[in-house]
Order: sequence, then C-alpha cells, then structure tokens
Amino acid sequence: MSAPTPVPKAVANLEKTREAAILRCSGVWTLQGIPLLERHIAQLSWPASGAVIFDGVAVTAMDSAGAWLIFRTLRQIERMGLSVTIKGLRPEHQALLQLIQTHASGENAPGLPRHSFLNQLGRNIWRHLDEFNGLLAFLGEIAVAMLRSLAHPSRIRWRAILYNLQIAGFNALPIVGLLAFLMGVVVAYQGAVQLVRYGANIFVADLVGLSILREMAPLMTAIIVAGRSGSAYAAQIGTMKVTEEIDALQTIGVSPMELLVLPKMLALLVALPLLTVYSDILGVLGGMIVAQSQLDVSFTDFLDRFDDAVKMSSFLVGLGKAPVFAAIIALVGCFQGFRVSGSADSVGRQTTISVVQAIFLVIVFDALFSVIFSWLDI
Repeated sequence: MSAPTPVPKAVANLEKTREAAILRCSGVWTLQGIPLLERHIAQLSWPASGAVIFDGVAVTAMDSAGAWLIFRTLRQIERMGLSVTIKGLRPEHQALLQLIQTHASGENAPGLPRHSFLNQLGRNIWRHLDEFNGLLAFLGEIAVAMLRSLAHPSRIRWRAILYNLQIAGFNALPIVGLLAFLMGVVVAYQGAVQLVRYGANIFVADLVGLSILREMAPLMTAIIVAGRSGSAYAAQIGTMKVTEEIDALQTIGVSPMELLVLPKMLALLVALPLLTVYSDILGVLGGMIVAQSQLDVSFTDFLDRFDDAVKMSSFLVGLGKAPVFAAIIALVGCFQGFRVSGSADSVGRQTTISVVQAIFLVIVFDALFSVIFSWLDI
C-alpha cells in the first residue's frame, strides 16, 4: 500500500519592511492545520504602528475555519491601531472571507451602504403591504371554501365545528363571566363616587347599562377570545405547518381551509355573540350589586330604570359587533398560523403577532363602529 500524499502545511510568515509589515500566507488553510497555525500567529510580533499587508497569493485552499482565522487575525490587528490591506486572495477565498465578515461582525459588510431612514421606512411599509395583500388573498380563499361548502353541505365538518364551539365558547365561560362581572363592578363603583355627590344614584343604571351593553361587553369579550382562542388557532396551525402535516393533508387531497379554518371561523361566529350576551348579563349583575351596596338602589329600582334607559337598539349594537370581531379573530389567527415557517421559534413569533394584530383590529373596528353609529344616530 502506498503512503498517503502529505497535505501541504499552512504557513504564515511575517516580514517587516520600511513601508509595511507583510504577512505572507501559503499552503492549505483548512481545519486540519488551523490549530498549529493559530498558535504560530499568536506568537508573531506585530509592529507598534504603520500598516500590515495580508498577502494570500500562495494560499492554495481555504475553508470556513481558515477564513474565520484570517477574519479574527485582521480584527486583532485593527484593534491595535494598524491599517490592514488584503491582496492576492483567490476570488472564491475572498468571497468566503466576505461571508464571514458579514455574518460574524454583526454589522454591514464593508463596502455595502447602510440603509437610510427612508430606505428602512420603505422596506417596512412594503413588508406590511405584502402581508396585507396576503391577508386579502387568504380571505378570498376562505370565502371560496365557504361558498363551496354551502353549495355542498355534505362537505361541512359538523363534528369539528362542535368541537371548536366547545373549546372557544363553552370552555371560555368562566374567564369571560368573571371578567365581565368585575368590569360591571368597576364601572358602577367608579360612577357611584360621582353620582352620590349630586343625589343621582338611580342613574347608575344608565351608566352601567349603556357602557356594558354597547361597548365594554363586546369589546372585552373579543379581546379575551383573541388572547385565548386566536393564539391557539395560530399555534395549532403553525405547529402543523412545521411538522409538515399541512403538506400531508394537501397530498391526500384534503383542503386545509375546509378542515382547519372553516370549522374554527363558523364556531367562533356562533360562540362570540353568545359569549357577549353572557357577558352583558354578568356585567349588569355586577353593577346591580354595587348599586345596592353603595348607592342604596335596590334590584327592583335598578331594573325599572334599566328598562327605561337602555333601548333594544343599544343591546343590538353591541351584539352586532360580535360576529365581525369573531371573523377578525379567526381570520388573523389562522392566517398567521399558515405564515409559520422554519422552526418552533417561528410558531411563537407568529402566535404573538396574531394576538397583537387581532386585538388591534378589534379596537380599530370598534372605533369605526362608534363613528358610524354616531353618524346614523343609533
């Protein structure tokens, strides 16, 4: 058996001239010879001032370990206040060193322009517009899937709808009821402090009824559901995307929209209005208890005034917002779930984005409803 061909050694010799110090490198700068070369470079005596020229003409091969050693050596020389010039490297070696400089320094690569404020602003606007365009496309896919299901009712997955109705609706009753009750208590208690000064105790029914039924109950219920169910939608679909279950469904001919998105949206369209009514009842109940304990307004007097002060239109205004909020929460949660890519870190990031966007859009649409209802004098 013939002896193996010896691998050329990596060499780095420092020559000092009047003009500059020249580091002449040669051989194979790969992982195999890096340990000895690293110790040799650490023992070199660099000049106190001036320039250093890195001469890589004789370097025959280089991998990422060799490029990393060159990058680290150059950074060390620059920290000593010396100027560094690189010459003679092959184009492929220069490209590898450039790649190391770009990713290891944590800064823009030399020669690349830094993004100005307007440039960065434009990039952010374009990214948000692209995401909005994707959201509209996703909405169109849901609409097509819903029309297809309505045209063929046998395609509707009733078991999945009932399951999501239990998860998003029935299981949310305790937290929604508790927060609605406490919200009614807070509104009535804060109003009692002011009403008692003017002897207008009975008007606590107006305050609690209008604020709870028109604004607080539908808005707070939607926020709770967005944080509870919207995040769950994004996490579930995102995890399925990472584990390639979505691709498997498409491979066997099952539409992810009909299996995953439509049941969630239809269930939430039913659950959120019911939760809003439930929140209305408990919020008013909390206000009634505070009115009796703090303002000496009995339940009977409260309900009599409540019937006169709160019209059916106020109740319907709050209830009418719920389906819109439900559609927003389901749409954003599922959309962000489908945007997951890469790893579990992406699941957490998109889940957080889904909650923030859903709550933001719910509040924006609630403000739009207030303006529209004000114009319509409702």
